[in-house]
Amino acid sequence: MARAEPRAAPLRIGDREILAGQRLRVDLPLPSLFTQTAVFLPVHVLHGRRPGPRLCVTAAIHGDEINGVSVIRRLLASPALRGLRGTLLAVPVVNVYGFVRHSRYLPDRRDLNRSFPGSESGSLAGRLAAALMAEVVADSDLGIDLHTGAAHRENLPQIRAQLDEPGMLALARAFGAPVMLNADLRDGSLRGEAAAQGVPVLVYEAGEALRFDELSIRAGVRGILNVMRLLGMIREGSRRHRQVLHQPVVARSSTWARAHQSGMLRFLKPLGARVQKGESLAVVADPFSQQEDPVPSPASGIVIGRVNLPLVTEGEALFHIARFGKTDIAAETVERFQSLMEPEDDVSEPLD
Repeated sequence: MARAEPRAAPLRIGDREILAGQRLRVDLPLPSLFTQTAVFLPVHVLHGRRPGPRLCVTAAIHGDEINGVSVIRRLLASPALRGLRGTLLAVPVVNVYGFVRHSRYLPDRRDLNRSFPGSESGSLAGRLAAALMAEVVADSDLGIDLHTGAAHRENLPQIRAQLDEPGMLALARAFGAPVMLNADLRDGSLRGEAAAQGVPVLVYEAGEALRFDELSIRAGVRGILNVMRLLGMIREGSRRHRQVLHQPVVARSSTWARAHQSGMLRFLKPLGARVQKGESLAVVADPFSQQEDPVPSPASGIVIGRVNLPLVTEGEALFHIARFGKTDIAAETVERFQSLMEPEDDVSEPLD
């Protein structure tokens, strides 16, 4: 007679105990608005019947970066989570104060992603950061933090992580974004503080603030599920999902092309384009004359980020160029990635 697998131990988040096999939302209390309106940090807890890794997924640490909110909604609706092994903690909106104001920042203009680890008796940002660290990040085995470009800046789907750390390159590859960057830790960031506490974090950057981008959302859902499969949290997918449809590439370094003068920007290269050093990425036009000046690429590589607002000031960063050992292979990877994220993919969002 086969031995039964052990059940997962109960889990406590806030004042709630979650038993093995339970799925619920825990609303963690936060400082109220000045109108005395209550504010909560909603945490979706999926606690599998069987023990396994603990994964935390966070979005909207910057309140205007909303792609990740949709990624988490679709993730939570995925049939792949049936039979979950381990625990998934998902926070669709971390910076609830900025989210309701369409703002990257908190009401006091602090950047939450420079406020970790935070303090229970500190600023508003510090209190929110401390709550997230204590209740969600602590004791996790891995974190995935979902971001977009800032306002009027768009990013090609990419993973940023400490790829030299044991196991991180395999996790980043499994996510499946076309580009991976070996990114240093930043003081005060969620990724930096989580690493200090022994919790590695993958940062997924894709799309633009205050905009939903379908390709970025689909890639985010697929990527998280891929990582969960690698961790053994969910079953292997169909043969189509198990196939390596593209091989993500690691950027050696990256640089920015900046405006040499102020004016109106006319784009020549889209996101994901392969460019050569010196090739024109755009032209900056004088609004009061016929003068136009090119914006040359400072390096050969792939456009992984760019500004979307066509009114620019001298010195402004316009195009983010990632350098690769073999740019042609990187370009093929980006094209392959974009083609596999066509609408027939089965990660569509259910109707409310």
